Amino acid sequence: MTSSITSDVIHRFAEDAGFDLVGVCSATEPFAGLNFYRSWLARGNHAGMNYLVQHAELKANLDSVLPGVRSAIVVGANYAQPNPPTPGMPRIARYALGRDYHRVMRKRLAQVAKELSSLMPNARFRACVDSAPVFERELASRAGLGWFGKSTMLINSHRGSWFLIGVLLTDADLPPDRPSEGGCGTCQSCIDACPTGAIVQMEDRWSVDARKCISYWTIEDPAGRPPELRTAEWNFGCDICQEVCPFNSPREHQPLRARDTVDQDFLPRGPEPSLATIRNFTEGQWDAWTRGRAIRRAGFAGWRRNVTAPDETRP
Repeated sequence: MTSSITSDVIHRFAEDAGFDLVGVCSATEPFAGLNFYRSWLARGNHAGMNYLVQHAELKANLDSVLPGVRSAIVVGANYAQPNPPTPGMPRIARYALGRDYHRVMRKRLAQVAKELSSLMPNARFRACVDSAPVFERELASRAGLGWFGKSTMLINSHRGSWFLIGVLLTDADLPPDRPSEGGCGTCQSCIDACPTGAIVQMEDRWSVDARKCISYWTIEDPAGRPPELRTAEWNFGCDICQEVCPFNSPREHQPLRARDTVDQDFLPRGPEPSLATIRNFTEGQWDAWTRGRAIRRAGFAGWRRNVTAPDETRP
């Protein structure tokens, strides 16, 4: 279905819904990263995330997500904020400090879809946030939101990498934006800073080996990180590769870079309990603390494991 909706209208609807970045791209072109993704899986870099294998062929064709899809509206929400380590307190990746971003982004994408539906009543939409079999970052790069850094994070030359990505697929033909351009050059700060060497070169680009990644160990891996690396530094996720990235450092000539968010959905709801308190949580207390937050993903047993130092597990 061909639409007469302009790019300005799409951008306005997305910005009104609370998104900081927005772009549009075709959803019918082959994915340039598909073969690389297959190689990444073949090497076992997905660790225990077997659902990624199951999604591999679905990702190749967006018709599996929305039959007849023609365009993708891709949005970004800034979650940059101070998050210094504090002795005795949990260390949580910035994206998980506030409300569960899946819920926040889906609700906002639904608002965009509703606004567009008022102008295109016959169009169909499907919101995708992280869990659908979609190459979000490639679509975001095509739509002009950013380019792939060596850390594999999507980097916007003016805003850095502290933004969450959401995708709104539609069967309407919408005017595309220009793809992103950029690169890291000779910088390899993220590679040097990763304490476990999880950022590895594969073929002609860089990738993350989940088997070495702190985020994987603290969120997805039932066994958790190896005991010798089970410290209190990161209890859920990890931000090290983004913290050292020069594109996340404020610059006088680029005032938007690394600007802290004022979005209440992504800011902490209140003071976090101490590590000592979390270690003694009952499952009911943990349930109340994690309700509506992304940190719930680790599960009660996983959180207990993540906040327990190696010497506390010895008989």
